[in-house]
Amino acid sequence: MRFVPIASGSSGNCVMLDSDATHFLVDVGISCKRTLDALKTLELAPGDISGIFITHEHFDHIAGLPVIAKRTEMPIYATAKTIAAILAMPACSSIDPSRFVAVRPDEKLLVGDITVEPMHISHDAADPVGYRFCCGRKKACVCTDLGCYDEYTIDCLRDSDVLLVEANHDVNMLQVGPYPYHLKQRILGTRGHLSNTNSGQVIGRVLNDHMKGICLGHLSHENNLPELAYETVRVEIMMGDSGYRPEDLPITVAKRSEPSDVIEF
Repeated sequence: MRFVPIASGSSGNCVMLDSDATHFLVDVGISCKRTLDALKTLELAPGDISGIFITHEHFDHIAGLPVIAKRTEMPIYATAKTIAAILAMPACSSIDPSRFVAVRPDEKLLVGDITVEPMHISHDAADPVGYRFCCGRKKACVCTDLGCYDEYTIDCLRDSDVLLVEANHDVNMLQVGPYPYHLKQRILGTRGHLSNTNSGQVIGRVLNDHMKGICLGHLSHENNLPELAYETVRVEIMMGDSGYRPEDLPITVAKRSEPSDVIEF
């Protein structure tokens, strides 16, 4: 399998994941052109994509959806409430509702040779989800845009080969930064975004011996730095009781505006 964050950050998110036979996108928060150009570099054509899995309806996750829906035949998967929220947006009103396929958290869906299982996340959207993708014994997870985590979250992410986990902000940078008070409170709230520290704590709970990639994603441009996210997560793992040393782990920061390296597993 392959896993490639095409773009990851507060300004736009898109991930490609595939097996030899089945190819998915997770979110299309960048332009159609950027998405298709990235697929071309991966030797994929639009017709190769078996579906787009949408985590939630915020603009940085669906910005490219109207044009992609117009120019391609890709089915679009999302929860029923997310589908309704997307179709209620003027920019997306032209999308044929029949293009959507409703999914439910914790209910498995087989598409090609990949089993997809959405997971609940805590975020201020209609019905947001993360996704777990399994092919044989291989497992990859996309889990961003969550203000908090619990034992359910940890259970969902366990035994993964590849993880994309949110490391949105450094709390100190956010608190002293330019955002208005109400926006700071939203980000820090339980339906906001995961901090670098909390991201490290989540990762520390789900480490295993067969991990091939740990990607820190959805970094805030204003309230974080890639180096800071990376070091904070490393410190949290080092201070934890997982028994793993951060220098031995495949931790990377997903790039904001260009594809990151391909992770094969």
